[in-house]
Amino acid sequence: METEKRQSGIYELQGYAIALDKIVFITRVFEADGGEGYQFNIRFSGDLRLAPRYSTRHEADLQRALLLKALVASGQG
Repeated sequence: METEKRQSGIYELQGYAIALDKIVFITRVFEADGGEGYQFNIRFSGDLRLAPRYSTRHEADLQRALLLKALVASGQG
């Protein structure tokens, strides 16, 4: 289960610990290539990218919204 840790500026998503202060931008949710569900991209400083994929658009929208909420709560958004 994805959880968030706002106090430390770390957010957990699909097993990855994301440093919120390293996020440069987050794309909208879109259909993944080859009909493999839905995804959004997270771009970090240093040109690193993470593209979490979900089986339904609703789940992808929810996880993106929770990440954005964590960014705002941490003062990074």
